Amino acid sequence: MKNFIFLISILAILCSCNNTSEDPEAQKIVDKAIEIAGGENYERARIDFTFRNKTYRSTRNHGGEFSLERTVVDSMGTETRDVLSNTGLKRFRNDTAVKVADSLINAVSNSVNSVHYFLQLPFGLNAPAANKKLVGRDTIDNEGYYEIKVTFDNAGGGTDHEDEYLYWINDDTYTVDYLAYNYKVNGGGVRFRKAVNPRVINGIRFVDYENFKYKDPGVKLQKLDSLFTAGELTLVSHIRTEDIEVELTE
Repeated sequence: MKNFIFLISILAILCSCNNTSEDPEAQKIVDKAIEIAGGENYERARIDFTFRNKTYRSTRNHGGEFSLERTVVDSMGTETRDVLSNTGLKRFRNDTAVKVADSLINAVSNSVNSVHYFLQLPFGLNAPAANKKLVGRDTIDNEGYYEIKVTFDNAGGGTDHEDEYLYWINDDTYTVDYLAYNYKVNGGGVRFRKAVNPRVINGIRFVDYENFKYKDPGVKLQKLDSLFTAGELTLVSHIRTEDIEVELTE
């Protein structure tokens, strides 16, 4: 799944958020969700934040250039900064460029990118390889939701293109309040996330998540909201992002 997330997020950064979908209604809903969450601000923002004791920075401009960074300081005070950009991955140790082993490039790139990707949802949902479909309507906690299923093309969809995602987009506020996905690696499984602690910082909306799992890895994603309401999912982690700062460029 991580390889896939890395590829589609890079493609999303390079494209306009006005791409087309085979399901016009799903596309309209996703476009509205992106507009509500930040719209064009995503494309001209520098975003700094802290996640699990690591600091991150993303920068983008209207020309399609981007940079996704992660900085880690070890117990000896050594600072390692990984920078993923249009030109690939670069690593700096105390501001000196160092080589990343070929065997680690994908893993490091995916690790850096996945944090930025989930923080900035729903911005990445308009990636060219993403196929969006409105598969239903449902209610969670007395709120109505569009259920948007996202699958990915084999060509351009990454090594984990078989993974599926489902987003519950509020039919009144157009916020992404819940999401779920399945994955094949490490024996497979499913995750269901509830968005919590929403806040808007300089025109861009951010959330944290409560992260749940279910005992049956083969469960259909559309059943997870009902299982969540019934209390049958297990909370496995809290995904919290701190110290978010947003600076918009002209």
